[in-house]
Amino acid sequence: MQCLRVLYVVLWAFGFTSTANEHKEHALRLMAEAPLIDGHNDLPWQLRLRFNNNLKSVDLYTLNSTHTNIHKIKEGRLAAQFWAAYAPCDSQYKDAVRQTLEQIDVIHRMCQKYPEDFMLAASSQDIMEAFAQNKTASLIGVEGGHSIDSSMGTLRIMYQLGVRYLTLTHSCNTPWADNWLVDTESEPVEHNGLTNFGKRLIREMNRMGMLVDLSHVSEQVMRQVLDTSKAPVIFSHSSTYAICPHKRNVPDDVLKKVEDNRGIVMVNFYNNFVTCRQSANLSDVADHFDHIKKIAGSSTVGFGGDYDGVNRVPTGLDDVSKYPDLVAELLRRGWTDDEIKDALGRNLIRVFKDVEMVRDTLTNTSPDDEPIPLEQVKNPCRTDYGYPPQPSSARVPSLGAPALVSTVALISLCVKFM
Repeated sequence: MQCLRVLYVVLWAFGFTSTANEHKEHALRLMAEAPLIDGHNDLPWQLRLRFNNNLKSVDLYTLNSTHTNIHKIKEGRLAAQFWAAYAPCDSQYKDAVRQTLEQIDVIHRMCQKYPEDFMLAASSQDIMEAFAQNKTASLIGVEGGHSIDSSMGTLRIMYQLGVRYLTLTHSCNTPWADNWLVDTESEPVEHNGLTNFGKRLIREMNRMGMLVDLSHVSEQVMRQVLDTSKAPVIFSHSSTYAICPHKRNVPDDVLKKVEDNRGIVMVNFYNNFVTCRQSANLSDVADHFDHIKKIAGSSTVGFGGDYDGVNRVPTGLDDVSKYPDLVAELLRRGWTDDEIKDALGRNLIRVFKDVEMVRDTLTNTSPDDEPIPLEQVKNPCRTDYGYPPQPSSARVPSLGAPALVSTVALISLCVKFM
């Protein structure tokens, strides 16, 4: 009898392994037919922190201290990646624009250094061309509205440099939008969502063909943008609130609005957003895919791993090489081939094409060149050239003692504001 039990366990284990291998092989076949597009990866920020963007000091084939390197990308069948051009919130009102431009630059140089592996991409067609060439399409997303310093002109220049989405806030309010922390009451509500300038910014992004990214924004901003935007929106790296009630995640009523908008929620792998605990596993992440499919349909879901931007990832999704295992898990749960291909990349391609179509219908619309009202951005560290003269801006002809005292006081204010 004992021998029979052992034989049963061995046969069960063999059958389980055989089925798992079949799902994995099936996943790899589908990933060869449809591009896997991930909405958010912070490797450029790791290049800043570890090497100060000096690419001569790093080899992306041998770099093993990050979630991402070229070998892991190939193993993970990662066909297209939105790389984050990120500057922290403490750069707001200081050098956020420069910091962001340098992150855009390092993404360009990364593609130039590894032309056999990366192809800079700026359109839906570019993604498919890179996929045909077996290269990873490298797209740029700016993570945080503070990076444009409340300037439509800066946003347009970034678009010309290849930026294809803007995350409206990071973890700080801008002068025109509230971030997710206001929903936790750890930061004050400043704008009740979007200001008029914020709504104009959405329309300008529609006009130029830039994707609007709602990860990191408050729930009020989510709803206002979905009511304002003429084009589909994305959540580049967010999970579902119903499964993990974290304010960085997307509530069910917003998921329904995203479905109506024909947008997409790209599931984040960060443990704290997956299980609301420090630990999570691959199956927990698949639960978020299942939930989005249940509430808003398989046409509303995608991948937004947030690799190299977080310090904890689920067991089984240790780095970017593990995407096929997650796809295999979705197959095990009964996802069809078409649903898998949609989640892999066809949903994002469709969203991107719709954004480009809206852009093309607005080609005769002039750029919005009305600056944000000065009172909304005025601070001691910002000049006001071009605005009407302010009563307090009279110039002092010389640096006598009173002027010197004023200057020192202004510098002190500026340092405190920073």
